[in-house]
Amino acid sequence: MTVELEEPPLESNAQVAKDLFAGTIGGIAQVLVGQPFDTVKVRLQSAAEGTYSGAGDVMKQLVRNEGLRGFYKGTLTPLVGVGACVSVQFSVNEFMKRHYDGKLNGGQLSLLQFFNCGAVAGFANGFLGAPIEHIRIRLQIQSGSVKQFNGPIDCFSKIYKQNGLYSGIFKGLTPTLVRESIGLGIYFATYEALIARETGNKKIARADIPGWKLCLFGGLSGYTLWIGIYPVDVVKSKLQTDSLTKPSYKGSMSVIKDVWAKNGIKGFYRGFIPTILRAAPANGATFAMFELTMRLIN
Repeated sequence: MTVELEEPPLESNAQVAKDLFAGTIGGIAQVLVGQPFDTVKVRLQSAAEGTYSGAGDVMKQLVRNEGLRGFYKGTLTPLVGVGACVSVQFSVNEFMKRHYDGKLNGGQLSLLQFFNCGAVAGFANGFLGAPIEHIRIRLQIQSGSVKQFNGPIDCFSKIYKQNGLYSGIFKGLTPTLVRESIGLGIYFATYEALIARETGNKKIARADIPGWKLCLFGGLSGYTLWIGIYPVDVVKSKLQTDSLTKPSYKGSMSVIKDVWAKNGIKGFYRGFIPTILRAAPANGATFAMFELTMRLIN
């Protein structure tokens, strides 16, 4: 007996394609706005103790030693990679929202359901985000005239040859999955709660919310994301900037013990200022571009 699988309707496939496209546009906007902040954050998180006195010192040294272009080191990887990651985040989140919506027959999703949608999107994205962020971070921390890597392809090739797939390319996967699942659950739940409040209070449709408010809601969502998961991001960055030949850490617990022993709770918040400064413009641009793109193509 053969079972024929029903093909998904063309409308469903078309909607997924639209979600992916709009997410890519949102991801590109996020990179262009947020990359300088991210470079400062990564250098603060990964530098040896005493290298920088703070975010301002990182910026001074970057401008002095590498010029303004230093803030956009490794941009090609996130421009392609983050575009792909954000497209996955938004498309999976939208798919999960439609899944719940079908079960509720058009009823309003609860905050927990919005969190679940974001968490599933984050978990799916983690497998794509971990290697992309690893390569980006390796390129971001390069300084001086002697370069270990000559670009993202060279970086990927050398890491793979030296350390393989899981221990090399996918280094930091576990904290990435934790960060993305919890973080994007908070992220999308916050945004949808703000959207629901706006449409409910003013009795307007989602499409009638102006672009500046979408930016505001996205920025606030970015704040809740990073406040909720920043220590996990520090652990991930420490793992992904560890020596490839003589690593100091065996895994996430090894990083946690080391950071706590050296700096206590403060060690888990190194680089937090540039991250929180980046959260509003980068995530505001992401959500606004996603929503506005969806309005144009739907």
